[in-house]
Parts: sequence; structure tokens; C-alpha cells
Amino acid sequence: MKTLFMLLGAVALVLGLVGIFVPLLPTTPFLLLAAALWVRSSPRLYGWLVSHRRLGPYIRQFREHRAIPLRAKVISVVLLWATLLYCIVAVVDRLWWAQLLLLAVAVEVTWHILSFATLRR
Repeated sequence: MKTLFMLLGAVALVLGLVGIFVPLLPTTPFLLLAAALWVRSSPRLYGWLVSHRRLGPYIRQFREHRAIPLRAKVISVVLLWATLLYCIVAVVDRLWWAQLLLLAVAVEVTWHILSFATLRR
């Protein structure tokens, strides 16, 4: 089981890293999943992740405060809407049902992001 948890943690970490650049793929939940899997399988990997200079703050801040920094919220929502509006206008321009679906996804993901408290520094 430890090996499986370590592998799943690595997959979650990769998805979290991809999520930094892809608006619809969340970063923090995958990093939290990687941390949860590694705390049960590899204290060394867990320690590395939570002490990482760039990734560690995501986990620590969310775990301690259940909040997202304002900058991360703004960047996430802006990138989300820019990407989905481009897709609505340029990619699925003749498929009204796909446009509505993408619009609904944008609204729901925005609501989800904004539903978390804002971390004040």
C-alpha cells in the first residue's frame, strides 16, 4: 500500500503542477492529495513537499486557514474566464449547447474559487 500511495501522490503532484498552467485543473486540491498520500507512505516526500519553497505554501496556508490568497484567486479567475471565453467564441462558435456548457463551467468554478475565504497576509 505504501508504494501505491507514493505513486498516487506523485501523480497528484504532477496534476497539481499542470494545474498551475491549465485554468480548469486545480492546483491546491491535487497538492493536498499528494500531501495526504505521502504523509501515509513517505515522511521524506511529505516533508519535502510541505517545505518546498514554491509548493509548500499552497498546502500550509490552505491546511491552516482554509483560505486562498487574493492574488491566487484573481489569477485563477482571470485565466479561467480568458480561456473559456476564447473557447466559447473561437473553438465552439457554432455549438450553442457547448457554449452554454462552458459558460456554466466557468460560473461554477468561479463560484467554487470565490467560496473559499481570502487569505490576508
